[in-house]
Amino acid sequence: MLDLAVEYGHLLLVGLGRSIAIAVLSFLLGFAISAALSFARFLGPGPIRSVAEAYIAFFRGTPLLVQILMLFFGLPSLGVRLDAFTAATLAIGLNSGAYQAEIVRSTAKSVDEEQLLVARSLGLSEAQVLRHVVLPQALRNAIPALTNEYVMLLKESALASVIGVMELTRVGEYMTAATFRAFQAYMLVALIYLAVSYAFMRSSKSLERLLAIPGFERWSR
Repeated sequence: MLDLAVEYGHLLLVGLGRSIAIAVLSFLLGFAISAALSFARFLGPGPIRSVAEAYIAFFRGTPLLVQILMLFFGLPSLGVRLDAFTAATLAIGLNSGAYQAEIVRSTAKSVDEEQLLVARSLGLSEAQVLRHVVLPQALRNAIPALTNEYVMLLKESALASVIGVMELTRVGEYMTAATFRAFQAYMLVALIYLAVSYAFMRSSKSLERLLAIPGFERWSR
């Protein structure tokens, strides 16, 4: 397996870079979507809330692979053509937005009701309560869940190989076709995913400990 890592090291690095790029871009897109969905669900009128709930239900209730195929192969029939990387990133980001919105919703519910009552008694509007009281605490509490979501996105980026994106799993397929050493090739790919995921999760633990330091929020303003 070490000889495969040496011989195909440059391709593995390129593939890993694309996997990370897909994960990062889709996470950021999903975060932006989750913020919009959260505002819609907490502050929007009835029809807007219904649209947000329908979005979440659709993307959580259908397979991510189907969503990727729908964007890459389905959109051209509507006159919209996306390259494979863009289609995969967009599909994964749209899907992640629904899951991140649920993470924000669940952590928002953990905010002490007394804080909301105090904020309202001070004359803050519902939008100000959401922005200054609920979301800061919800996002802080959501760090572990958001970390898990990012790791999931890194692993789900492997689905981009189905439409031809030369990411890490696709490189594993290439190595298998070239060497007929499927077990070693895919084990090498799996170990790379594991190493990157573990490093990111360790970094997030450090961030959690930093945010838990008394007075850190006041110091960081």
